[in-house]
Amino acid sequence: MRVTIVGLGLIGGSIGLALRQGKKYGWEIVGYSRRQETVANALSSGAIERGETNLKDAVKQAEFVIIATPVLTVKEIFSKIAPYLPSGCIVTDTASTKVQVMKWAEEILPPTVDFVGGHPMAGRETYGIKAAKAELFRGCTYCLTPSEKASPKSIDKVIGMVKKLGGIPFFIDAQEHDNLVAGISHLPMLLSAALVSLTTKNPSWSKMSKLAASGYHDLTRLASGSPEVNSHICFSNQEAIVNWIDKFSQELERYRQLVAKGDKRLEQALTEANKARQEWLNNLSA
Repeated sequence: MRVTIVGLGLIGGSIGLALRQGKKYGWEIVGYSRRQETVANALSSGAIERGETNLKDAVKQAEFVIIATPVLTVKEIFSKIAPYLPSGCIVTDTASTKVQVMKWAEEILPPTVDFVGGHPMAGRETYGIKAAKAELFRGCTYCLTPSEKASPKSIDKVIGMVKKLGGIPFFIDAQEHDNLVAGISHLPMLLSAALVSLTTKNPSWSKMSKLAASGYHDLTRLASGSPEVNSHICFSNQEAIVNWIDKFSQELERYRQLVAKGDKRLEQALTEANKARQEWLNNLSA
């Protein structure tokens, strides 16, 4: 089966590396990028077997197309590949938001192909093809949002692909997905970036930076993500993200008042947060 990966960054490159580890499945992995340098890097890393900088040539004989580009680019990709997708082709994506993607798929993709939305809950603080690794999806939750007309057979093939990556398929409605990930993925990214902006612009940053250790490093990790990818995420999920920012602002104000008043209930609030996080960690390892 010919699998075409459109977009050879961290996610697309990691998908290619993971799928190529299972050559016994007989999948030919073709990769597309606008930049010849990216294609060359993907080839040399072993993420793909054949590279293309022409989108038509990349998808015209594909049985499976995986779109791994920033979310606002997906609409344009759909429009460009729609005339050349073979009948019976399965199309999926890896975008971090799903409502807009599902709408575009319904409007643009031909009825002769099946679309199954996807979003692996995995990433790294570095990005690009050179950051790709085959183990990226191992043990991660991989969200799946099939279109209404996607056949059970096509959905099963996407499930099979996810399992080959080492991911755990998790079916979820597009609207619910976007609201939930806004709280546990998109908000943390913005908090991380905001903390970096605040501290590095402070006149004392030159001294402060020498004191910054593991706590600052861990909390600001997400600020190192791709600015293009992250801005696309925010612009495609504005309402949900703003709602979570507002809720966080209210909670932060609650903590501010406890600190400002020297309120002994601060320890109780910190204890509750400590226990809630530990419970989450315990459930992860269960």
